[in-house]
Amino acid sequence: MIQLKPGKYRRRILLLWRTFGIGLALLIFYITAVNYNFFWLFGGMPDLQALENPKSEIASELISQDGKSIGKYLIENRSPVEISEISPNLINALLATEDTRFISHSGIDPRSLLRVAKGILTGNSSSGGGSTLTQQVAKNLFNTRSEEFEGSLGKIPVVRIVIAKTKEWILSIILERKYTKQEVMQMYLNTVSFGNNAYGVKVAAKTYFDTDVRDLDLTQSALLVGMLQNPTIYNPMRFPQNAINRRNTVLAQMAKYDDITEDDFNELKEKPLGLHFAMETHANGPAPYFQESMRGYMKAWVKLYNEENGTDLNLYTSGLRIYTTIDSRMQEYMEDALTRHMKEQQKTFNDHWKGRNPWIDENGKEIPGFINTAVRRLPYFNVLKNKLGEEEAWKVMRKPYKMKVFSWDGEKEVTMSPIDSIKYYKHFLRAGMMAMDPRNGHVKAWVGGINFKYFQYDHVKQGKRQPGSTFKPFVYTAGLDKNFINPCEKIMDSPVTFQAGVDDVQEDYTPKNSNGVYSEQPLSLRQALGKSVNSVTANIMKMVKANTVVDYAHKLGITSDLPATPALCLGTGDVSIYEMVSAYSSFANGGYKVMPMTILRIEDRHGKLLAEFHEQQSQELSENMAYNMLYLMRGAVEDPGGTAGRLRQWGVTDGNEIAAKTGTSQNHSDGWFMGMTHNLVAGVWVGGEDRSIHYRSLALGQGGRVAMPAWGAFMQKVYNDQTLIQYRKGPFPRPEGYTGECATDSTQVSEDVYTPPAKSDDEGVLF
Repeated sequence: MIQLKPGKYRRRILLLWRTFGIGLALLIFYITAVNYNFFWLFGGMPDLQALENPKSEIASELISQDGKSIGKYLIENRSPVEISEISPNLINALLATEDTRFISHSGIDPRSLLRVAKGILTGNSSSGGGSTLTQQVAKNLFNTRSEEFEGSLGKIPVVRIVIAKTKEWILSIILERKYTKQEVMQMYLNTVSFGNNAYGVKVAAKTYFDTDVRDLDLTQSALLVGMLQNPTIYNPMRFPQNAINRRNTVLAQMAKYDDITEDDFNELKEKPLGLHFAMETHANGPAPYFQESMRGYMKAWVKLYNEENGTDLNLYTSGLRIYTTIDSRMQEYMEDALTRHMKEQQKTFNDHWKGRNPWIDENGKEIPGFINTAVRRLPYFNVLKNKLGEEEAWKVMRKPYKMKVFSWDGEKEVTMSPIDSIKYYKHFLRAGMMAMDPRNGHVKAWVGGINFKYFQYDHVKQGKRQPGSTFKPFVYTAGLDKNFINPCEKIMDSPVTFQAGVDDVQEDYTPKNSNGVYSEQPLSLRQALGKSVNSVTANIMKMVKANTVVDYAHKLGITSDLPATPALCLGTGDVSIYEMVSAYSSFANGGYKVMPMTILRIEDRHGKLLAEFHEQQSQELSENMAYNMLYLMRGAVEDPGGTAGRLRQWGVTDGNEIAAKTGTSQNHSDGWFMGMTHNLVAGVWVGGEDRSIHYRSLALGQGGRVAMPAWGAFMQKVYNDQTLIQYRKGPFPRPEGYTGECATDSTQVSEDVYTPPAKSDDEGVLF
C-alpha cells in the first residue's frame, strides 16, 4: 500500500483518490442499475435470447424460378448480405469515416468519447461523434430508444438519452464478446438506414445505383457512407450538392488513411453523383399483379403456419424466401407484348370513338348519367356524402386540382376534378393475360392489367367476363365424350332453335352466326370450330343439354358458377383468364386436369425449408379425347378461313403445332384468345372497365383483333429467346394408335356460300 508522507499536497491527493473511488463506485452502481433496471427507473434491457439471436425486420421476397427477385413484402425494405459479398471500397470508406479504430476497440472507444467531451467543452460540434459501429448496431438491432425499454427516468429528455447511450455501451460490449468483428460489421451494414425506405447496403446499392453491392466503386461507396451521418440532409435526390460535399469528405478521409492516393482524391471529387435511382416499390417492379395476388395467399399461409407450429412469422418482417413458378424472362416478354399491343389498341379505340363517349346502350346511344352513376358507386363519394351531405359531396367531386394521371405516353400532370378523372379513365381499354405450363401447372407469367399504379384490379383472377366462343371447346368435348358426335362427323350449318318448354328456355331461342349467314352445307367439326360457326355449336348443345356442358367445364377446371341454359354454348357464363388457362391445359396435358401452381417452396431467412408444394393432377378425359380437341382446335390456325390464321405473321406457326380459339362476347365488349402449344397455354382478355364500353363493330372488336396479337407477340419473344430451351416449338404428343384425323377436314366450304364477316377473321358473336 502506498504511504503518503506528510506534506503540502497530501490532503489534496487523498481527496482526489477518494473522489475517484467514489466516482468509480457510483459508475459501477449506475451501470448495474441500468442493466438490471433498479426500481423500474431505467427501463428493461433486451433479454438474453434476443442478444444471442438479434433480429432485424427483413422483407419477405418473391423469387422467380430462374432465380430473379420479382418483388418484396415489406415494412422496411431490407435484404441481408454476407460481408464477403460487399465491395471492399465500401468497407474502407466506412472504417475511414465512421470508426477508424473499429478493429482495435472492444465496443466502446475511449478516445472518441474524449473527443466528444472536448467538443462539448469547447463548443466545437464538428469534432465527430463518439458512437462506434458496434454501438450503432446495438441501437439499430434492439431499438433501445423505444418506449418498450423506457423506465420512469426516461420521461426526462436529457436523462433519457444518457440512459439509452448507457444501454448501448453495455450491449456493445456483449456483442463484441459474442460476435467477431466481421459479424458485427455485417450486422451494421444490414441494419443501417440510407433513406428512401432503403435499409441495409444491399438495398441501398440497388436503390441509388441499380447495381449489386459487390460492384460498388469508390465514389458510390463514399456517397453511401456519407449518407449514414444523416440520410435526410445528405439525400442525393433532394440535396445533391450536400451529398457531393459529404461524399468528398468521405473520400478525403480515405486519402487521410491511405485507402486512396491524393491524386485519386483530386480526380474522384470532381465526378458527378452518377445516380440511377429507382425506389423499389410494388407498383414499379415486375409482375405487380402477381405479387398482389400472392400477398393474400401468403398472409393466409403465414397465419395457418403460425397456428400449427406455434411460431410468430410475419410476412413483412420475417425475411421469408418465397420461390415461385414465374419465369422472369417470360414475365418480361408478356408485359412488353401486352403493353405494346394495348398502346396500339387504345389508339384505334380512341380514333373509333373520336368526339363521342364509348359507353352506349343496346341501341348504340350514349347512356345518360353514366358517369354520375359511377361516382355514386365510389366508396369515397359515400364517405363524403355521409360526412358533408350529398350537395357538398358533389361540390368536392367537381372541384378541380392538380393530379398525375396515366397516359400511354407517360405519366402526365393535369388539373382535373375527380369526376373528370373518372370520365378520363373510363375511356381506357383493360386487359389480362396469363401463361401456364400444362405439364405441371406452373404459372410462368401473369399480367393483370395495363398499369398497376393506376389500374389495380387484376383481370387474370379477379376479373370475370363472358368468354364468348372460347367456351365452345367445352361443348364439343361434352358431345364427343358422351358419344353424341365423333371427330369425323359433319353437321349442317343451318339455324338451330331451342324450343320454349322443351329446351330449358322460356321463349324460342335461335343462335345466329356472326354474319347472320348460314351456308346450309355440312361442316366437319374441325371446320366448324376453326371458323367458329355458331349454328354447329348450338346443334351439339341441343344434343348434350346444358347441364352436361356445365359438368364438363367444371371438371376440366372452370370453378365459376355457369348458367345451365342453351345460350351457354356461345359463352354467356362469366369466367376468368385464370380458370380458362387452367381448363384449356387439360387438352394439352393428355386429358389430365392440372391445378395452376404459383409457389414451389417457402424458406425462412436462414434457408430452412418451411413448406414445399407439389403439382395436383387428375385425369378427366382420355388421352385420345384430349388429342381430339387439340386436333379440332388446330383448324383455327392451320386451315384456310380459321379464325387464328393471322398468327403466321408472328412466325410462331412454322415447325409448330398450335391449337387455338378466339372469342368475342355480346356487342364486342369482351375479346378473348386462348392458344395452346405442347408445352405452354396462354390466354388473353381485352375489354372496357364496363360491359357498355366497347367497339361498335365486330371487325374491330373481335377477339382475333383485340386479343390475339398480344399472344402472337408474346410467343414470338419466347421462341426468340434461346435460353428458354424447355419451351421450343414442336408437335403435340400423339397418342399411340390415334386415328382421329379426318380426310374431309381439308375440304373447304366454297367461299361464295360461306363468307366470314367483312374484315373479320374471327368467330360468331353471342347475340
